[in-house]
Formats: sequence, structure tokens, C-alpha cells
Amino acid sequence: MKRMGSMLMRKGPFEEIVMGNTALVRAMVEAGTRVVSSYPGSPTPEIATAIQSIPPEERPFYFEFSTNEKVATEVAFGAALNGHLSTVFFKSVGLNVASDTFVQLSLMDIIGGMVIVLGDDPGANSSQNEQDNRHIAHLSYTPVLEPANPGEVYTFYKRAARLSQEYGSPVVLRLTTHVCHAKERIAFSGEPWSQTVDASKFNVFNGPHIPLTTAALERKRRALKRLAEVEVASNQSDLNQIVDHGNQARGIITMGLPYLSLMDVLTDVDRKPDILKLGFVHPLPRDLIRTFLSSHAEVKILEELDDLVEKEVKALAYDRGLKTTIIGKQDMASWVGEYTPDKVQDILAVTWPDMVNARDPEPELPAMVPDRPAQMCPGCGHRSAFHAIKQALTSTDITVADIGCHTLGYLPPYEIGQVMMCMGSSPGIGSGLSLFNPSRNVVVFLGDSTFFHAGLPGVINAVFNQHRITLILMENGTTAMTGHQDHAAAGRNFNGPTDKIPVKQVLEGLGVKHIYEVDTYQQAKLTELVKEAVANSEFSVVIARHPCMLKFTREARKKPKYTAKQVHIDQVLCNQAHACVASFGCPTFTRHPDGSVTVNPDLCIGDGSCLQTCPTRAIEKPS
Repeated sequence: MKRMGSMLMRKGPFEEIVMGNTALVRAMVEAGTRVVSSYPGSPTPEIATAIQSIPPEERPFYFEFSTNEKVATEVAFGAALNGHLSTVFFKSVGLNVASDTFVQLSLMDIIGGMVIVLGDDPGANSSQNEQDNRHIAHLSYTPVLEPANPGEVYTFYKRAARLSQEYGSPVVLRLTTHVCHAKERIAFSGEPWSQTVDASKFNVFNGPHIPLTTAALERKRRALKRLAEVEVASNQSDLNQIVDHGNQARGIITMGLPYLSLMDVLTDVDRKPDILKLGFVHPLPRDLIRTFLSSHAEVKILEELDDLVEKEVKALAYDRGLKTTIIGKQDMASWVGEYTPDKVQDILAVTWPDMVNARDPEPELPAMVPDRPAQMCPGCGHRSAFHAIKQALTSTDITVADIGCHTLGYLPPYEIGQVMMCMGSSPGIGSGLSLFNPSRNVVVFLGDSTFFHAGLPGVINAVFNQHRITLILMENGTTAMTGHQDHAAAGRNFNGPTDKIPVKQVLEGLGVKHIYEVDTYQQAKLTELVKEAVANSEFSVVIARHPCMLKFTREARKKPKYTAKQVHIDQVLCNQAHACVASFGCPTFTRHPDGSVTVNPDLCIGDGSCLQTCPTRAIEKPS
């Protein structure tokens, strides 16, 4: 971490192998960025890790994890109105949360410059969908740059910052999962970053900053005019590249990661097509595209996810009366998943089978490797919670899940959580399920970080409209799923200690009358409290609390007197009921073909949450 921080603040030209997320932070430093905000979500959390590696006294910008993506966007916007170059970053579905503010940004004059770094997720590696956020950029008239590798992340961010400052418009830097996490040797310029004097440059004459209906249409005209001006710049930008192979018969228009995969596929191709690699994906460099189309008989559009570029290119060709054959997506497979080299080879083998051979069919394996389902960590308090809660519910009760580690309660052996939508949605969905439902209990789940992120409106609504549901608030003291970032109840933020905002006091302040609290390791008590809570005729909350044990054990291992301990199974007492495996489901336990169960010492953390689950008390405390 210390070495990374030193590298990020180093002056003078140098080279270093870094991942895309780290290259981005170096670009922020060189560009003179002053304010950065975020809400954690893959594939972008390592951006914050890189920022954290810079000692606070050396860090040239302010950074915070905001309570959600909408607030993070507003913090960055406010800073930019004050004349400071700002950046906000979050994952793909985070833009859904931020969209109410995001769609208004291009209507404003953002004097300081504002870059929105968006971690899109083709292939849904860590998201509930693989939405293509270029759609929202089109909706909001926002320019989009799309780098293909870490080196371009570094270059494109600095261009995006200057573009935003020049036109007073937000600019999206669209990264995808592989671009964020790829590593590459980058030559950093070492340009001196501006030492900005801290001062407010906010001026009402730069506005209006209030989108009243009387100003809305004129603001839209200005946004469209600026987008047209950016298009002129995009036609002249070296962020777009032409790879000329002297092939006027065939060309390909592509961008981002698909370009790298394409170059890999074409390695052994004799007659390579010409390639137009786009850096600007919105607005498109239409003059450059028109020239490329005019000089080629056939052009393939190679883009991940939706057919946005394809539609625009086809419309452009129609309007200009071009005779070029334009080939877009040809089957359903081309709409789904990442454009890895294998996938690009499959696509080109369909398009031009005389140029690219179809891949050989995958060989049949003699023995398939069994699936490895996602698992909660050994000692996870959520496991104890689900084990206890399941005993309190009936087969007809309805359970609503939410986003977080506890989403895994949906899987066997717990099978709790029959509906899930997005962060903070469970109280609202549960409220709807409770209507005209006199006989079935509705139990909803929410993590403590999500409670502050997006859960509060649904909780307030349940209290206000008197919905009869039970909320299980899974409190582990951190934003565990994305890397243990602090939240409002943690007593710390990114920059140091802060006052806690305890969830119980918040619930009491909202007027919740029935609040129960219990450590999830107290499984019998948790079972009884859940039974009592669901028996209420009003909205009730059970705070099921236990620290994230992954975070806890990582911190414990740093202490000098730490010694690892594991539970032990007394094989004499064990009657092979397998409750530890089949009902509790801790991955520490290994069930052997003869029915015996042993403990994996590499996994067990010796927390003892499993002791109470064994009917014969065969699981013994760690020595």
C-alpha cells in the first residue's frame, strides 16, 4: 500500500505496471482533481484502495464514500459548481440510483469540470444484470469515452477532465470489468498537477442552476448544442484510431475491450480487415465514420451488449446514401456476455467464415467438476441468523431478500429470500406482498449499509402506511460485500473517526414501536424473537447483529498474540445426523463417503457458532 501511494504521487516521467483502477487515480492526481466521491461497488472499489494508499497529508484531493450513488453524484456536482474538478465513481447499477440527478447534469454549466467514472459489467460478473449504460448517456446528452486498457484509462481520464472543463458538461468515462482489473505497463508523463488555491467560485450568473419549467427547454437546447460541439471535437480526436491493413473490402468498427479481443483473434489472419477503434462512443465521430464507411464494401459493427453504435451507424449510412453493407448483431448470443477473444472469434466466424475459422467444439470431459456455489464465510453471523430464523418461519411465510452478503440466504440449506430486486427494495416489495394477505407472514431482510443507502424510504413508508411486515436488519458493522467500507453506523468514515448513527435510534426516531435486538450467535433467542415479531399486527424490526467475521479475523491476525483455533468433532459422540452440514451449512465441515464429518483446519476460524447446532454436542470448543 505504501509503495502504491508513493508511486501515485511521484513526480517526473516513469513507468509502472498497474491495474486500470490504479491508473485512474494517477490520472486524477495529474489532472488536478480536487473532489472525489463514490459508493462502493465492483468493479470500481480498488479505485478507493489506491486513493487510500496515498497518505492523507499528501493526498491532493478530498475523497468520501457517500451514503449512496445519488448523494455521491450530488457531492461531486456541488464541488464542480464551486469551480473544482470533481469525479464520482460507482458500478453499473449504481447509475440507476444516481439517475435522478445524473440526467439533469448536462443541463447545467459545470465550471469546474465533472467526470463520472462508470464501472459497467458485461457478463454480470458481480451485478444482478448487465445493463448497457450508454442508453442513459444518450437519454441525458452526456459525452462518453470508452478506454480499452489501463493505459487508455490513464489517458482518457485526463482528456475527459479537460473536455468537461472546456464545455462545462459532465463526461462519462465508461470502464468495464476487464478494463478496471487488467494490468499493463504504463508510461506516466509526470506532468505537474495544478496546485489549486482553495476558494469558492460558485456564481449564480453561471446558472441558472434551478431547472424550472420556464428554463428547461432552453437548457435542453444548450445541452444539444454542446453535444454537437463535442462531436466536432470527436472527429478530430486521436482517441479514435484507424488500423489500416489496406483492405477496402472489409472493415470493423469497434471500441473498448472488444477491440483487444479482436486484435487477438486477428493475429494469424492473413487478410486482416481495416479497423476503426472508437474512443468517443457518444457522440459518435460521424464524419470519421462516414469516411470509413465510404471506403469499405462491408463493415462489421463489433460492440458488447446492446446495438447502440450499430443503429447510429446504419442511420448515418442511410441518411448519407452510402451503399456500404453494414453487418451488426446476427444472433442472440452476440447480445449477451463479455466480448472475450473466444466470443469474438465465434462472431467473426459467422460474419466472415472465409476469414476466421469456427472454434473447435469443446472436448467432452471424462468427469465434470461439480459446481462450486457461492458461500458465506466461515463464522459468518448471517449463517447463524438464517439457521435460527428458518426455525421461526412456516412453509407458507413469504421472505424478501435484498442486496448484500445475506442474499446468499436464498441458496440451500437456508432457502430464505424468494424475491429480490435491488438495494433497499425489500421493505417496499414486502409491503406490497402484505396487502390483501391476512394469513401469510411477510419477512424482509436488509443489511445495515443498505439500510442507509436506500432502505430508509421503504422503512418510512411501512411505518407511515402501517404495513404489517417484519424487517430483519442484518447488522454486521460494515459494507462487507464490496470490501469492508465503513457506513454511517460504523463510527468511522474514509477520513477518520466520526459519530455513529445507530440504526436502532434511527428506527426509534421514525416511530417504529416494535424493535428487538439479538446477537445472531444466540440462535435460540433469535428464533424466539422472530416468532414474537411476526406475531405483531404492526410493522416490526429484529436487529440481528454480529460483526463481519472475515473483517474481524483479518484484524485479529494482525495482533502479535493471535493464534488460530479450530473446533473439533468427537467422532464417538457424532451420530452422523449431519445437521452441521445439511442445516447449518458451514463450509468448514467436510462430509466423507462413509458419513463421517471432519473439520477443515484451513477454513475453520474457531468462532464456535456451530456448537449449538449439533444435536449430540459432538462439536467441541477450540482448545
